[in-house]
Amino acid sequence: MSTDYTNLPYRSCVGIFLINDEGKIFVGERLDNPGSWQMPQGGVNEGESIEDAAFREMREEVGTNKAELIAVSDQVYTYDLPHHLLGKLWQGKYKGQEQRWVALRFKGEEREITLYDGVHPEFMNYRWAAPEDVCDDIVPFKEETYRKVLEEFKDLVG
Repeated sequence: MSTDYTNLPYRSCVGIFLINDEGKIFVGERLDNPGSWQMPQGGVNEGESIEDAAFREMREEVGTNKAELIAVSDQVYTYDLPHHLLGKLWQGKYKGQEQRWVALRFKGEEREITLYDGVHPEFMNYRWAAPEDVCDDIVPFKEETYRKVLEEFKDLVG
């Protein structure tokens, strides 16, 4: 018997489009899924602004929050989890994520990036990717969202 997840809500989330001085974008390789890369992201806490959530998540996942705010996405993006992950992530409470994306310009030094600094490390490795390379190793269910975010923020890189 299969469980019906269609009526579950989306999890409120912030995505972080972190750009360095060369116009490249931060992507991290997931600890729990080697070979799968993503931009930092995370849940928005009750009463927390999108901007505050972005800086908190950056600190937790990248190890520093030395960045300046450039833009917040005009659009809210959603993605659904693939069937094999439904009921397993986020205690089975959500069918996917509803994201606002925040573009930040990295103002720290490379040595300040410490992926294991947070309580719940997400990444084992990171790289700065050219915009056209960001989706190369992204899990397929996030790719459409990433392409839309790249399109929205295309004038901020390069």
